[in-house]
Amino acid sequence: MGSSSHQSSHPSTDFLRRFHAVAGRDGVLPFARFMEMALYDQEVGYYRRNRKRVGRTPDADFYTATSVGSLFGELISECCRNLLGKKTCAESTFVEIGAEPDGGIMRDVAHPFADHQTIQIGDPISLSGQCVVFSNELFDAQPCRRFVRRQSAWTELAVACEHDQLREVELPLDRPPTYLPANAPDGYVVDAPRAAADLLQEILSQPWQGLLLACDYGKTWTEICTACPKGTMRAYRNHQQSNDLLAWPGEQDLTCHICWDWLQAAMQSAGFESALVESQETFFVRHAAPLLEATMKSEASRLSTRKMALMQLIHPAYLGQKFQVLHGLRRAKDI
Repeated sequence: MGSSSHQSSHPSTDFLRRFHAVAGRDGVLPFARFMEMALYDQEVGYYRRNRKRVGRTPDADFYTATSVGSLFGELISECCRNLLGKKTCAESTFVEIGAEPDGGIMRDVAHPFADHQTIQIGDPISLSGQCVVFSNELFDAQPCRRFVRRQSAWTELAVACEHDQLREVELPLDRPPTYLPANAPDGYVVDAPRAAADLLQEILSQPWQGLLLACDYGKTWTEICTACPKGTMRAYRNHQQSNDLLAWPGEQDLTCHICWDWLQAAMQSAGFESALVESQETFFVRHAAPLLEATMKSEASRLSTRKMALMQLIHPAYLGQKFQVLHGLRRAKDI
């Protein structure tokens, strides 16, 4: 077991207790298991805490498209009308997976659906019938395996605890996963978001038909393996992005870019007619043009809150290119 570069950590007493209980005698957890505990553990997980995470206020940690108000939900509704048609929308339940406890993008929107439901991140998922299954930054928050290339071989990154401090260590691999590239520069880090693909497969295995919409940020597997030498994992706390993944465990968000190839393959295997990835800007321009035009026209003479929200969502310098939308349709006969 080798040591990697030191990272600072400020684990709470409760987190240290849980870490030792889960890690056992060895005192080491593969990074994916550490991330799962840091985010979802019932006692100390970041997403289990009763606190504000999303928003632009100083007490939050990050903001997303949901932070701009009701316009995001209106645009998603318009896209669903365009992709499904009014009749099918009226027969569909809009299910948002990964909503914050006080969230849900349809909560304050006059939507076209028969009903809308929210499933909080980490909670059980049950789907059936005619649905629009929607998520916003759900898949990037799933546990991620981390690997680093050392002397022409792959090792797996893990987390150890010594003297109440967490540090990164490297574990040898007898049989590296077959998805890892055969060659990479020494020190190259691959963050492999397999749990995101597993979660999507769980969602798609259930007896529902209709539209899948997933707003998130990701890359192709080729990009992950060739254009991200330090990996894609990041931490967020108090609106500050950090590469210190071990700091404040259970008190900061951990996230990585998802692999669009893996999610598209899962959709194709589950009988979807298509599995398209578009930038958020392109998706809204193609599928919500009437609402975009009406909003720009009504707000043309002023720099209103609603106009600013629209700019945040579609401008390439803001969320328009940073985020992508995976979408596809599955009919009942294809389940």
